[in-house]
Amino acid sequence: MKRQQYLVAGTGVLLLLLLYFFGQTVPPHQKLNAAATGIQGNSPVKAIGLQEILKAAKEGLSPSQQSHVNRLEHSVVRGDVKTQQLNAYRQLAGFWKDSVRDGILLYAYYSGEAAKLENSETNLTFAAQIFLQSLRGQDNPALKSWMATNAKELFEKALELNPNNDSTKVGLGASYVFGAEAGNPMEVMQGIQRILEVARRDSTNMYAQLMLGWGGLESGQLDKAVERLTTVVRHQPANIEAILLLAEVQQQRGDKTDAIQWYMAARKQLGNQDPEMAREIDKRIRSLQ
Repeated sequence: MKRQQYLVAGTGVLLLLLLYFFGQTVPPHQKLNAAATGIQGNSPVKAIGLQEILKAAKEGLSPSQQSHVNRLEHSVVRGDVKTQQLNAYRQLAGFWKDSVRDGILLYAYYSGEAAKLENSETNLTFAAQIFLQSLRGQDNPALKSWMATNAKELFEKALELNPNNDSTKVGLGASYVFGAEAGNPMEVMQGIQRILEVARRDSTNMYAQLMLGWGGLESGQLDKAVERLTTVVRHQPANIEAILLLAEVQQQRGDKTDAIQWYMAARKQLGNQDPEMAREIDKRIRSLQ
């Protein structure tokens, strides 16, 4: 699957952000999108779970890899079950991360399961953030729902351990924003309210301001998105994500002049770091001129 296929309708800037932040490492999810969801033609979207995702992912494994995974999945026996299960989860996470090109979601899942056994705030939020970042590039409704559910659960468990962690609160809110079903603005607003709790208490929290900018874009509150994103750029002039989002928002508002200016600012900030992304930005600028 080409990276351009990650472009979400109405949020074209997402392609540019994926190119910059993930490059060639963006997981294609091609098998998961097709096989794990069971979607064919115009059939209704079906809810999916771990077993469907595993089945789809294993289809791309060699016989020896399948045998290795099956052994790990059934390696827990009598005795110190918790320690055995923790080791199995860690090994499964490592396998899906290192051995399979599009295994990032299963890496996140097993990392999260290990973190639950460890009761580790750090590891819970680490796994949750993998799901959250992947959510931003996922346009398959069934798979997105599964990812969002996992992200929320992990963030919530981390908050049980540390209720005062603002970054975790923002991450949980962002999981609602990016995991919202199409046509369900209430989920987006639920996420925005969680992030607002942090932003109102600490207006200098730029992670919260950035996510509120995303939330404004997702919910169609473009003026509010501009306000939040401008705040981020004022405090973090090199934040290319905020700059690109501002360009996208202004483009959606019909302000081509401002959109071009922000795309040019992003192009300048990018420099020679990512030629492919630079070409995409140049293409966007030409389309607006």
